[in-house]
Amino acid sequence: MATLTRFDEAFDDLLRGFFVRPVSFEGGSGQAAPAQFRVEVGENEQAYVLRAEIPGVKKDDINISIDGDQVAISAEVKNEKEVKDGERVLRSERYYGKLYRAFALGQPVDENGAGAKYTDGILELTLPKKAATQAKRIAIQ
Repeated sequence: MATLTRFDEAFDDLLRGFFVRPVSFEGGSGQAAPAQFRVEVGENEQAYVLRAEIPGVKKDDINISIDGDQVAISAEVKNEKEVKDGERVLRSERYYGKLYRAFALGQPVDENGAGAKYTDGILELTLPKKAATQAKRIAIQ
């Protein structure tokens, strides 16, 4: 006998998954999508402040790119196991591989004034907002 699912429950599940997943520009065509990390984004009048939990990553393995109002963070967690002679791993739940997140902010970011700090597994980005340019009015002759 076929299992029936109410339409509104199935639709809710579809929408819940659609809005929770972040934008990712990598992966596709059979490749596994990079793992994600937790991020907190805040803003004040001058800048956006982004904090990302990326434990176990060296700061040299973190890449940040800014393009207008688009911010992308990628990192690589490397597998550096130290197995002693006569020892074997029974269970390993640690993740090794690429991490990636991308965000669209509400206003373009000043790339030259951006700053990044990485301490105790927390990456903190300070992204100053670009000054809003006013539309130029052209006189008709």
